Amino acid sequence: MKKIEAFIRHEAFEPIRMELLELGFPSLSISEVKGSGRQKGITERYRGAELTNWLRPKVKLECVVASGDVQTVVEAILKHARTGSIGDGKVFVLPVEEAYRIRTGESGEETLQAHPGVAQAAT
Repeated sequence: MKKIEAFIRHEAFEPIRMELLELGFPSLSISEVKGSGRQKGITERYRGAELTNWLRPKVKLECVVASGDVQTVVEAILKHARTGSIGDGKVFVLPVEEAYRIRTGESGEETLQAHPGVAQAAT
């Protein structure tokens, strides 16, 4: 099992979410985060003073998938997040030792089953 963490622009999230849903990966966690990297800060004027905000807003998308599904999910993220500009974000793939479904006590990849047909149920 692998955990995929992607730091992306806000506008890239909805197309990524829709494609992952269509592919049968509806289980995501997202967080609003701020960070800095190669993308420069934004300088604004406020009450006559110049202020530079070096921390840029991003969306952190997290999902845990079976090892065999990593490439499918990463390709969907890259397809919709890549604009070719600095600040597109990053994708990290991390190992997951174990997963448990609290409700049933199931463990392992059984907890991560892809959900074919979920896109039809959601629309």
